[in-house]
Amino acid sequence: MEKQNIIECERKGLEKLINFRLPQYFYTIGMLIAGITIAMMFVRAFALEGDTQWLKLILQKTLLIGMLLMSVARDKNEDEMIVKLRMQSYTYAFVVGVIYALVMPYVDYGVSNVLKPEGEAFHDLGDFQVLLFILMIQLLCFHALKRMR
Repeated sequence: MEKQNIIECERKGLEKLINFRLPQYFYTIGMLIAGITIAMMFVRAFALEGDTQWLKLILQKTLLIGMLLMSVARDKNEDEMIVKLRMQSYTYAFVVGVIYALVMPYVDYGVSNVLKPEGEAFHDLGDFQVLLFILMIQLLCFHALKRMR
């Protein structure tokens, strides 16, 4: 009987994790955070002078937080179909993100060596670039899947 209680407790914990969603208004908050952050990135790139590397890092993390809020917020009409579409979009985003992280450094290296005769050293993608790509793919796939249903 003890083993059955442990299994039931683990199942309930896993279901809570799978069904975790923030309230719907967090989508709007995430959209505002992402929009303001993108505007600030343009301001930093074109208007600010000097060493603003610290601001770049803060804005990158803030953009990821805004997109994450958009990703885990409930939909207006949250039902079983929406949950399935959301899980499907997470799957697509993960698979495409892994392929992107594996292939893109070689594409970048090849293109940079073709365009620059002196060549460029091989470098991996940063965590921000991969996470941003995965979140963008998830959000785009989710909205595309919702429209096609």
